[in-house]
Amino acid sequence: MAQLSRRTFLIGAGSVLALAGCGSSNDTANSGGKAELVYRLWDEQQEVGYKAVFAAFTAENPDITVRMEVLPWDQYWTKLTTELAAGKAPDVFWLTVENFPDLAGKGVLAPLDELIAEAGLKLDSYHPNVVQSYKFEDKQLGMPKDLGVVGLLYNKDLFAKAGVTMPTELTWAPDGSGSFLEVARKLTVGSKQWGFCSWNHSQTQWLNWIASNGGHAMDKPYGTFDFAGQKSVEALQFARDLVFKWRVSPDGTRTNPPTGQATEMFYRGEVAMFPANNALLPFALPEVKFPIGVAAMPAGPSGRTVVINGLAEVMFAKSKHPEQAGKLVAFLGSEKAQKLMGDAGYIIPALNDAGAGYTAYWKKKGIDVQPFLDSAAGSTVNMPIASGWTAKVAEINKAVNDLYLDKVEVAAIAASMDKIGNDK
Repeated sequence: MAQLSRRTFLIGAGSVLALAGCGSSNDTANSGGKAELVYRLWDEQQEVGYKAVFAAFTAENPDITVRMEVLPWDQYWTKLTTELAAGKAPDVFWLTVENFPDLAGKGVLAPLDELIAEAGLKLDSYHPNVVQSYKFEDKQLGMPKDLGVVGLLYNKDLFAKAGVTMPTELTWAPDGSGSFLEVARKLTVGSKQWGFCSWNHSQTQWLNWIASNGGHAMDKPYGTFDFAGQKSVEALQFARDLVFKWRVSPDGTRTNPPTGQATEMFYRGEVAMFPANNALLPFALPEVKFPIGVAAMPAGPSGRTVVINGLAEVMFAKSKHPEQAGKLVAFLGSEKAQKLMGDAGYIIPALNDAGAGYTAYWKKKGIDVQPFLDSAAGSTVNMPIASGWTAKVAEINKAVNDLYLDKVEVAAIAASMDKIGNDK
């Protein structure tokens, strides 16, 4: 739940105050006896849920307590990078697909295969995209945590006002045919209300267009990027055409990162349909004054394919408490822990068939989130997994900003994306 995947301007989260703690566990013996583990995350909403999870863990392991550290997104990575360089880090912490390749080969993440097996857990019980995202050289370095699934949030009031019913199946094609554009046009009113928001967000926007048009961002993990392939270029052109040809979306002067207002425009009721990771819901609900609907992303010429961007819980390889930290990681992957978080509406568990409570939670709030789960069970692709990706993705995002300004040819933008991605 998570690049914009989990940054503030994706999920709408404000700054989070850090809890006390310096990111390293106490100095008790590394096996046996009492131990305090440090667990770090960046989402203050999920912090509340984890209090129940860690209470359940300590009830089963009375000699182990867990101290949470919650840091704002940017501070989280800055502090973690500094700590790892100094040979220290929290015992267990969150990791994204985007940041995984930069840590996977450095020996700072403990392999988890043995402890997963000893705990009686099976990796094939989790969503395969999340499992594969945290595998390096045949070693599992991350415990699958959750599913960040792309769906379409929509403003039910704007639909009702326009007399439009959300179709059961939205479709799109590069030439503009399909029900999606038809609906978006009906919901666009001059330059005051937009049917859709086409903006520079890889996870919820152009990576999905590419995949559902039969293209691919890269051929395999740690492989070769192919944004300049015909199907990929068609999809990127479609993203631009929504703005400048069919005029159903605001342009990049209002939406481009890092200062754009795309999410806020949806909150304010200026955008009718807004692709989002399911992680947006807990942040969006308090901000909006309209009922939110959820639909599946439009199906393209190759059907519907959505991006899965799940988080993992990882263990510091040099933890002073490897035995206890291993127990915590195994517990976090258990059905009990994942259901505690899912049933409280925080996450779609990465554990297969554990999402019923998540659906029930949001149903009580009047939101049918089943399209997220249905999409996760259908055709999915991972976020790009590439060495040096955190640096490359920043440059790629800068290049893609031009897509939403209509100043550079799409093919040239795609070629630039490939050059950045494939540069060794």
